[in-house]
Amino acid sequence: MGMTPKNTPEKRHVIAHISDLHCGHPHFVPEMLDTAIDEVNALEPDVVVVSGDLTGFGFLPDYEQAREYVDKITCKHVVTIPGNHDARNVGYLHFEDLFGPRNSVLHTDGMSIVAVDSSEPDVNEGCVGRGRYGWIRKQFAHPADLRVFVLHHHLVPIPRTGRERSMVTDSGDVLELLTECGVDIVLSGHKHVPYAW
Repeated sequence: MGMTPKNTPEKRHVIAHISDLHCGHPHFVPEMLDTAIDEVNALEPDVVVVSGDLTGFGFLPDYEQAREYVDKITCKHVVTIPGNHDARNVGYLHFEDLFGPRNSVLHTDGMSIVAVDSSEPDVNEGCVGRGRYGWIRKQFAHPADLRVFVLHHHLVPIPRTGRERSMVTDSGDVLELLTECGVDIVLSGHKHVPYAW
C-alpha cells in the first residue's frame, strides 16, 4: 500500500480471488461453485479475480457454462484470464469470444490490476513471454496505491503440491520485472491448493 497522509485512514481494498472452476470436467460439482460465488458476493468486493481454468477441456459448452457462472458474480469489476485447460482444443478462441481479451488491465480506485494469459495451447506449462514485458511495465506505470499482477501459473514453487511443473518458464525474469514495477500482490491458480506467501 502507498503512503497516506497523517491522520487519514488507509483505503481498504477488497479483492476476491477464485480459480480453477473446471466447468465441464467430470469432477465438476455445481453446488460447490454456487456456494463459492455466494460467498464472494457476500463479501461485496471491489474486484473479483478469476485466474484461469474456467473450463475442463476448453470446449465451447464448457465455456458457455463458465460464462453463466461468472455472470452470477455481482461485482462491478471482474478480471478473468484463461488457464492451461482453457487453452486446450483451441479454447483460447472461445475465451476471447465469451470473455474478451486474454490480457487485460484495470485501473480503479487506486488499484492497478494487470492480468496476463500465461497459458500455451495444449500444454500444461506456461510462459508470460518477453514480448509482454514492455506492456506490463507500461500498465504498472499508472499511479496506484496497490499493484496486483494476475496469471494462471505460479512464479514460485508451492509447498506440498508434488513435482513442480506449475511455474512459468520465465519466472525469474517476471519476478525481476514485477519487483521493478513495485507490484504488491501476485495472484495465480493452477495447483488447486490455497497458499499465501
